[in-house]
Amino acid sequence: MAKTLFITGASSGIGAATARAAAKAGWNVGLFARSGDKLRDLAEDIGDAALVLEGDATDRQAQADAIAQLVERYGQLDAAFANAGRGTQPAGTEKGDPEDWRAMVDLNIMGALYTAHAAIPHLRKTTGQYVVTGSAAGRRHIKGSIYSATKWFIHGFAGNLADEMAEWGGRCMVVSPGMVDTGFFDEPKPDKLQPDDVAQAVMHALEAPAHAAIREIHLMPVD
Repeated sequence: MAKTLFITGASSGIGAATARAAAKAGWNVGLFARSGDKLRDLAEDIGDAALVLEGDATDRQAQADAIAQLVERYGQLDAAFANAGRGTQPAGTEKGDPEDWRAMVDLNIMGALYTAHAAIPHLRKTTGQYVVTGSAAGRRHIKGSIYSATKWFIHGFAGNLADEMAEWGGRCMVVSPGMVDTGFFDEPKPDKLQPDDVAQAVMHALEAPAHAAIREIHLMPVD
């Protein structure tokens, strides 16, 4: 039976690239995001190995329901990729917008927690894996960056969860890229990392031998 991967933030960028890479490698993919039209276009390109699961990653029940639909369709869940995230205006702390912070925290932190909470009962059955998108910004201090602080949480959580999942043979990996040429930035960054680069890192972890737990992959553009 083909393995199955649930991806949040699957409509574009790293999420869409990972969906394509996983499908090419023979996985079934559950495409979860708010942008239903983009998901349907992506699923049409991938074919029968893709299931559109439209929803908001900040909604815990929506994620749980989507994973249940995915398992019903393909029979099992082997991995979950908590990739949905967003930034905020780099205004620092004093001049920042607390409501914008809250929306970012809800997605970057709570969204990733909801993915883990919903997926782990299914991953236990397959000795599966949880992957989450961190950032180079979660590995160093950046003046006034609340976004960076959310990624520090993700890196800490991933390490804690890896130890928790190891008790039953599960694996957890955080992928931490530097600047990636995605819609996260207002202007194209063609000389930086590409979404496919990050997708290949995710697939390297997902397809590692069962005895090898890859805890983190950190990749940067060469400049």
